Amino acid sequence: MFAPNTAPIPRLGRAMATLLAGALALSAVMMAPMKVSAADLVVKYDQSQLLRLPRAVSEIIIGNPTIADVTVQSSKLLVITGKSFGITNIIALDAERNVIRDQRVLVQRDEVKVINLQKGTKRQSYNCSPQCNPSITVGDDQAYFAQNAKDSERKIKLSESQAGSGGGGAR
Repeated sequence: MFAPNTAPIPRLGRAMATLLAGALALSAVMMAPMKVSAADLVVKYDQSQLLRLPRAVSEIIIGNPTIADVTVQSSKLLVITGKSFGITNIIALDAERNVIRDQRVLVQRDEVKVINLQKGTKRQSYNCSPQCNPSITVGDDQAYFAQNAKDSERKIKLSESQAGSGGGGAR
């Protein structure tokens, strides 16, 4: 008589299905866009936004300076720059240490002209406006990121040396 197969393979299949379902649920949560309220300041990655204040600022506190940076442009004007993806806050205090503004800041990717090339687990980012050129973005493949950062640094140094020598401009 033939007995039904109760070997570990069906159990393994159920375990894999459960693991896969969990992984899909986790990826859906990770891919979900950040909840944005009307009061949030949305700053694009590697871009800046102005934040105007009603009175002079004396001190600035940044919740997570790896996500956003602040530069004081004038006593009532701040420049917020998105450094990495995520959510943080910025607190501006006056001379008496009263809160002028406690602002939540969301740093998001500008998806308008960005293309991601995914090769397995390795991602490469390109800015396509109008031609596609390599772009270094947090989360890109390490070798791709390092090579593009090195190339950018070389280009900047070349431009600076040309500007310092007075060459390179059209006449």
